[in-house]
Amino acid sequence: MTYQIASEELLNRFVKYAKENTRSNEENYTQVPSSQNQVEFAHKLAKELETLGFSDIYYNTKDSYVTATIPTTDDSKEYPTIGFFAHVDTADFNADNVNPQIVENYDGSVIKLGDSGYSLDPAEFDSLNKYIGQTLITTDGTTLLGADDKAGIAEIVTAGKYLIDHPEIKHGEVKVAFGPDEEIGMGADRFDVERFAADFAYTLDGGPLGELEFETFHAASAVVKVTGKNIHPGSAKDLMINALQVAIDVHNQLPEDERPENTDGRQGFFHLMKLTGDVEGATASYIIRDHDRAKFEARKEEIVAAAAKLNQFYRAEIVTVTLNDQYYNMGEIIEKDMRPVTLAEQAFAKLNIEADIKAVRGGTDGSKLTYMGLPTPNLFAGGENMHGRFEYVSLETMVKATEVVLAIVEGAASYSEL
Repeated sequence: MTYQIASEELLNRFVKYAKENTRSNEENYTQVPSSQNQVEFAHKLAKELETLGFSDIYYNTKDSYVTATIPTTDDSKEYPTIGFFAHVDTADFNADNVNPQIVENYDGSVIKLGDSGYSLDPAEFDSLNKYIGQTLITTDGTTLLGADDKAGIAEIVTAGKYLIDHPEIKHGEVKVAFGPDEEIGMGADRFDVERFAADFAYTLDGGPLGELEFETFHAASAVVKVTGKNIHPGSAKDLMINALQVAIDVHNQLPEDERPENTDGRQGFFHLMKLTGDVEGATASYIIRDHDRAKFEARKEEIVAAAAKLNQFYRAEIVTVTLNDQYYNMGEIIEKDMRPVTLAEQAFAKLNIEADIKAVRGGTDGSKLTYMGLPTPNLFAGGENMHGRFEYVSLETMVKATEVVLAIVEGAASYSEL
């Protein structure tokens, strides 16, 4: 069937969400969620879901997820239970007083971002040329927009309401979940997969139209700590151990061409995030990424070997490396059961959307959810230039994402192999 999405309703819902400051706080990572404003938004969202007619609405204080259900339309048949996820938090950029701008029928010209002095220029942001004639939502240049992932929330809620209002669409049980702290990599850690009880799920947390992702990086953090010895530089020969210099020496042993700025596609990297300290002590913080498990493990061994080489040189354990695996490539699990991917591809084809299937150079909540027993590929939500003042989203793409949710749900009811 053809879906008649009320685009104005979707737009108003997204703008309402975008105006709420739900920025997560990495410095407060031990608290769930990391910021109180996420709790407040979650409770507002739960009330909205109740008003719209969702069932089994539940806010879990242990993981700060809001979950809800759209019941099956036919109890006599066994359909798969499908979940849809989006995260409520926004990234590490100003999120106070978000003031979205609506640009109707975009004509391809420069878009001034309020009175900020910033603008979206297609000469700089070539992606704008894809959206001529469409309605764009931008920032006013002083904040991020929060399409990552308020667009995903708006799309899932709008699709859910559509299903509730159109019982003639036959489908199985549909679950939705909106959670915290994805931007700081902590959100899905405590999610109650067993209680959610879905067969598979999707995150709506991708970018432009057509993105379909079921492979991510394997990811780890590495903290290199160096203990130095501070001696007056005038008499330092053969005595001083400059911790900062040793940290640099460790870094210089890692391949220069395997840094984020020198890699793309499926190439992994070492990324030096932070270097602090003085002569007596220094700390270097890295993230390590690779799509291939063997190469990922080799990268961890490589940074440990670099530290060991310096310890051997100084004949003392002055360098330590602490490694922490963060998430794994969900493709290793999903490739064993491609039902959710096949179903998404069929939905795209039904809606004449060209699928852009690629490995994510990053991770999503789906990475963790998949390894927790809930296969969860990622779908586009529409955002461009995310995490900053140049962020924008196309309303037409958001409508398409909403339709994809509906087509997946409807398609699952007729897909015999499910």
